[in-house]
Amino acid sequence: MTSPSIAEALTAGDLDELSRWVDRLCEVRDWDGLSALRDASRDAFARRGHQLWPIASQTEYRLALQAPAPWAAAVLVEGAGRFALGPLPEVAASTHTWEELAPHAAGTPAAALAAHERVVRGEVVVDDGRVDTSVLELPLALQRWEPRYALATYRSHRAEFPAPAASSATPLRLPPAGPGFDDPEVSGALRALVERWVVESNGVVRVAAVEATAEEAVAALGHQEVAWAEVEATEALADMAWAGASGGAHGRRLGAATGRFGAWWALAALAGVLDDWPPAPDHLGDVAAGVRWVRWHPLTSPVGWSLHLAVEDPRTHRAWAVSATDQA
Repeated sequence: MTSPSIAEALTAGDLDELSRWVDRLCEVRDWDGLSALRDASRDAFARRGHQLWPIASQTEYRLALQAPAPWAAAVLVEGAGRFALGPLPEVAASTHTWEELAPHAAGTPAAALAAHERVVRGEVVVDDGRVDTSVLELPLALQRWEPRYALATYRSHRAEFPAPAASSATPLRLPPAGPGFDDPEVSGALRALVERWVVESNGVVRVAAVEATAEEAVAALGHQEVAWAEVEATEALADMAWAGASGGAHGRRLGAATGRFGAWWALAALAGVLDDWPPAPDHLGDVAAGVRWVRWHPLTSPVGWSLHLAVEDPRTHRAWAVSATDQA
């Protein structure tokens, strides 16, 4: 931090030059220097009013992604990485195990999310008091009935957020819409998966609940013919988790662990056990396996972000369909 170039860039509020310094410090693995640049960027705002939050976010992102665990764990705090390419718990978990992060983590909600992000990636996290289990209240290990979740890949200057693999669908002529009924729990849980798409982006979501079949639920959304694919529960869960993790076209991403929570919440609503959270994992697995899941979409393939699912519960003769889309 004694370099005149950094000092001059901070004084001038030169974002371009400071961004180049972020790269230089990462190239030589000067993590203390990068941390100092983060602190100086925040201080420049307090002292001079320079809007250097993008630099603070860049440094925090690169520390979470590239630095050894002590530095990565240090940025797992509230408010860090606000303008980063993704949530820092997910970023840190993409390149560090929980066992590496845990000794240095401060017990914050962000640190707990990092532990859950490692669970989504297949790590079994030992519940030894280092994780605030109230943050998500999900098991710290994947269950045998859970899918391989779609995971983000983070790099220095870009990120990739792949969607679950598509299914082979065939055209289907739908029957008339089934009779609707008021169901705030399941419908609300399906809407919640894409809340960020609607609140922070251009998203549109519609949900139908009918006392009928999955076909009649989709028809209740106004469709007469759609592309239709019966799928396993794992595929539907992967879709719901992907949607819950995403911010859509413009919203802030929440991360795969939060997406997993959204999928579990929707399952719990379907099972009627939201008032008894956290639910018994094996019971939810049985519920997921005992209903009928469908991926569908309009015959014209959606552009941008989309979630089109239907679920039918043969025990209650009820079904739900969700249609959510978002575009840049």
